[in-house]
Amino acid sequence: MRRALAIVLVVLGACSSSGSSPTAVPGSTASKSTTTTTTESTTTSTTQPKFVWPAVETSGPGVVVSPNGIVLPIVGDGIVDTPCSNQTAASGTPILGANVVIDPGHGGNEPGAVGPTGLIEKDVNFAVSQDVKQQLEAEGANVVLTRTADYNTTIKTRAEIAVDLHPQVFMSIHHNAEPDGPSDVPGNESYYQIANPDSKRLAGLLWEEITAAFSPHKIAWAADTDHGAKFRPSSSGGDYYGILRRGAGITTVLSEAAFISNPPEEQLLRDPAFLHSEATAITKAITRFLATPDPGSGFVEPYPRTEPAGGGGGPEGCTDPAL
Repeated sequence: MRRALAIVLVVLGACSSSGSSPTAVPGSTASKSTTTTTTESTTTSTTQPKFVWPAVETSGPGVVVSPNGIVLPIVGDGIVDTPCSNQTAASGTPILGANVVIDPGHGGNEPGAVGPTGLIEKDVNFAVSQDVKQQLEAEGANVVLTRTADYNTTIKTRAEIAVDLHPQVFMSIHHNAEPDGPSDVPGNESYYQIANPDSKRLAGLLWEEITAAFSPHKIAWAADTDHGAKFRPSSSGGDYYGILRRGAGITTVLSEAAFISNPPEEQLLRDPAFLHSEATAITKAITRFLATPDPGSGFVEPYPRTEPAGGGGGPEGCTDPAL
């Protein structure tokens, strides 16, 4: 199985850009009042601790990587879910476990948010995700992406991939839109699972690292008034976001690193060097989470939200890629 895993990583690597940084990506509001309880970020060491990655959990069921490099979660005896959550016979190379699963948000005919000059969120998400994968693998981690190219993938399939691989970390990478208004500081947000203290700690570390990476850029930032490391409850009190809810049992965090809808931030997100700094911050947060007891910071009490987060993520209108 070690040989099969090596083959799979080569297959997945073929879907990643070469080099240590991502390639260039194609392509006044009223403030809400809220009470927050933010802890100021502590200075982050530029040298991360060296450690041995935990052994991957190989109890299965695992995933199969198709001949075209599509990651397919096993949902039954010889049966996998496609990216659009259709079932088909398993065919490809198996992976039984991973240290980290990275989820590039959106894809295919679901672009996510679009910037003022046309920068598309799905492309930024994928570029950053590829870079995080490369950096973590360079440190010895086994890493799997939930989508390996530009195609639709349901939230159900994304979460099944993580649950089937039993990683230590499941990170969903997105970029934000529709802020409350202007801000003097970066408005990055990280959402954690309400019932998972490890998820909360990871979200706090992610907030610290991305804040430290973005703060040297003196631009007109945008933010929600409750930006920070936070949660969003559903009407029943559980996790609102499907990727956090379906990832129950796995330490899962949703990153919303910058407002692509804010013109100065959109321009930063067009810069491969800036995207690389974001990917490096995510990589540092993950390694700190596993290598240190650091508690994280930036935790806030979110104000109530009733507006939907946006459509997509389901099987409606989803077209499977060639497997």
